[in-house]
Amino acid sequence: MNGSRRLSPQEIADILRERIRVGDLKAGQRLPTQAELADEFSVERGTVRQALRVLQEDGLLSNVSKGSPPRIAEVTPASEEPQPTMVGLASRLTAAFSAPEVRIDAACLTAESLMLALGEPIRHIHEGRIRPRTIDARILLPSRDITLAFPVQVDGGDGGGDDDPVHQRWLDMRNAQGHVLRHNLRALRSSHGIDVHISFRALPFTPPVKLYLLNGTEALMAYYMVTRREEPSDHGTLDMYDVLGTESLLFSFDSAAGPRDAAFVEESQKWFDALWETITTDLTLS
Repeated sequence: MNGSRRLSPQEIADILRERIRVGDLKAGQRLPTQAELADEFSVERGTVRQALRVLQEDGLLSNVSKGSPPRIAEVTPASEEPQPTMVGLASRLTAAFSAPEVRIDAACLTAESLMLALGEPIRHIHEGRIRPRTIDARILLPSRDITLAFPVQVDGGDGGGDDDPVHQRWLDMRNAQGHVLRHNLRALRSSHGIDVHISFRALPFTPPVKLYLLNGTEALMAYYMVTRREEPSDHGTLDMYDVLGTESLLFSFDSAAGPRDAAFVEESQKWFDALWETITTDLTLS
């Protein structure tokens, strides 16, 4: 080793995971033997076995046995059937955070689902199971200055003005959840030395769907289903048309799943980038 530091099992797993992600190691292909990997990384075979165990737990290896090197697992869609956002989003974010460089783009009504779902990958980071080097998050949320299509008062109310309790309730949620999301990600800078960047921009319209783009390779989309509901508040009972975003079914599209999914992911990323760079404005969380 000429005095250089030996790689840890997690670092070796990260290197192999990146080779799988970029296609240097393809689905169905056998890994090199443990002896070959130990020689390549100048470590003991026990270190290699620990690294392979990490990849196996992440579902990236198949045919794991003592007799021969394992194979790279076949790529499968992120989810065969749509799941409620709070069920499906956390696991997909955790998988995305396994990459060395994480990029999350989101367009949504509030940051509630994203804020809650990020708890799982952040927990995995604290447990040492994943360790990204960088996290870049861009969040599109509706502007406070527009008249929202939803949530709105059933009777029409004040149409989104400062005296509209439904609009103020949404605005308070948008700002509070955005602050928590930003704080939780930025805290990873001091706790784990991760280079974190998170920024917000304001949409000039109410998004009819929520969209999450993960590392440029996966798109998750859910429709906002409008429903009438009542909620107690300081202003009395709010009778409003609102959405329950965490329960919306999340549809997953993975670039590796075929040309149809790949086209959807690519066009969704272009759509998001175009909004970010053109008609959206800086958003300050008050």
